[in-house]
Amino acid sequence: MIIGGPTAVGKSEVACCVAKRLGGEIISADSMAVYRGMDVGTAKPWECMREVRHYLVDVVDPGEYFDAKIFEKKALKAIEEIRSKGKVPIVVGGTYLYIQALLFGIEETPEPNRPLRERLYKIAEKKGRAFLYGKLKIVDPEYAAKIHENDVRRVVRALEVFIETGRPFSSFHRWERPRFSFLGFFLSRSWESLSERIELRVRRMIESGLVEEVKELLDKGFEHFLTSSQAIGYKELIPYLKGEESLEEAIEKIVRNTKEYAKRQIRWFRRQGWKEINLDEIPEEEACDLIVRSYLQTPLS
Repeated sequence: MIIGGPTAVGKSEVACCVAKRLGGEIISADSMAVYRGMDVGTAKPWECMREVRHYLVDVVDPGEYFDAKIFEKKALKAIEEIRSKGKVPIVVGGTYLYIQALLFGIEETPEPNRPLRERLYKIAEKKGRAFLYGKLKIVDPEYAAKIHENDVRRVVRALEVFIETGRPFSSFHRWERPRFSFLGFFLSRSWESLSERIELRVRRMIESGLVEEVKELLDKGFEHFLTSSQAIGYKELIPYLKGEESLEEAIEKIVRNTKEYAKRQIRWFRRQGWKEINLDEIPEEEACDLIVRSYLQTPLS
């Protein structure tokens, strides 16, 4: 089972209810929740984690290499372990590239070439992200269409693989047919409702110590990682901590970038054709009931 949707929609609450009702365990498909010490900004569901076993949370330190292929391997191993216990594997998250990797698989790609990667990052800094993204559009338009030009980490990785192998990064992916049968649910809300929830969530993160968390990570030497486009909610606070912007300006950037990411998430999940559940129309408990009934009534091969 997969429960997906945009950030702040309410995935964790619904998934926790489903897991408890079905005797399931949760595999997190969140590209930032894998990192230790990044807790406030990723809204890790600590209360649920005390009641339901979670996989792929807090597995690497910030700055350590982790990508969709590593997620695929670890998630498949987690599914096998959960099934061996007679429990239901429930994949929950909004990182659609990770979910896509799990469903369709990724061919083994070369190990990171760190000197090459550093050169590509320097090009992005000197000539701009759009310049690097333009190069990717030329050599691999298929993969470029799946990511945003500001996602420098993935743009760099795709170019790195192309330069190393002469093959487009998209050629390592298989999109034809899922490797196993599954039930997919897309949790949604109206854009007005989701926007309000994102704004409220960001404010609560600030109140819960996000600024202090970012400062601690910077003190540990993780600035290069935190400035990647992936680290929404973290990178925007660095100028504030350096005295270059006000806290309110930083908060506005977090909200704006989070909303832009949420739009990309919504587009991807809508394209999958999964069962959409609007949490503005039914409460989370009823959504949980609906998912549980669907699972019990649907035979999976």
